[in-house]
Amino acid sequence: MKIGNIKPSPYVNAVRRASAVRAVDSATVQQAADSAAVLGIPEGELTPKVRTAIMTLLSEVQRLRDEVQQSQRRIAYLEQLADQDSLVPVVNRRAFVRELSRVMSYGNRYGVASSVLYFDINGMKRINDTLGHAAGDAALLHVSRLIGENIRESDIVGRLGGDEFGVILTHADPITAREKAQTLAAAIEQTPVDWKGGPIALRVSWGAYTFAQGESADAVLEAADKAMYQHKHEAGRA
Repeated sequence: MKIGNIKPSPYVNAVRRASAVRAVDSATVQQAADSAAVLGIPEGELTPKVRTAIMTLLSEVQRLRDEVQQSQRRIAYLEQLADQDSLVPVVNRRAFVRELSRVMSYGNRYGVASSVLYFDINGMKRINDTLGHAAGDAALLHVSRLIGENIRESDIVGRLGGDEFGVILTHADPITAREKAQTLAAAIEQTPVDWKGGPIALRVSWGAYTFAQGESADAVLEAADKAMYQHKHEAGRA
C-alpha cells in the first residue's frame, strides 16, 4: 500500500522549534561563559547583564570580522583587475614589469638564468583598416591564447601595448629562450585566426634576451625590444 506524504502536526512543529531555540540559547550561554573565562571574569560575576554585554561585544566583533574579510576580498579583486589587460586575458604592462623585477631579483640572488621574449604582430594596422578593429581584437585574443597554451605555468605572458606581447621565461638560458621564441612564432604563424568563416594569417617578429646581473627591468625590456626590431629588419617585415 502506498502511503502519501504525511505532514507533521502543528504540535510537533512547535516542539521542534522550541527545541531548536533551546539549543541556540544553550550554545549562546556556553559561548558567553567561554568568553568570560578568556577575559578573566569569574563565573560568579557572570550575571545575565554581563552575559548580555559579552554577547553584544562578540556579535560586534563578528560583524567587524565579516566586514574585514569582505574588504580583503574586494581589495584582492581590485588588485587582480588592476593587473589585467583591458582586452586579452593576460597581465598588462605594469604588472608584467613588476613580475619581471621579481624574477630578476630571484635570478640575481640564486644565480638562475631567465629570459624575456618580445613579440610584435606584423601588419595589425592593415588588419584593422581592411577588416575592422573587431578583427584586430580577435587577432590579439588569438595570439594571447596560443602563447598561453605553449608556455609553462611558471612563465608569465603580458601585453606590453598595442600589438606587442612579452613572455618571461624562468630558468631559461639564451639557447632555450631562442628555441621557445621560434616555437611560439611558428605556432602563431601556422594557426590563422578564424574570422567570419575566413582565415587571417598572422606574421610575427620576435626578440629574445637573457638577463644579466645588475640590470633593471626597463633595460631588459629595451634590450628584448631591440632584438625584436633587429629580427623584423632582417626578415623585411613591417
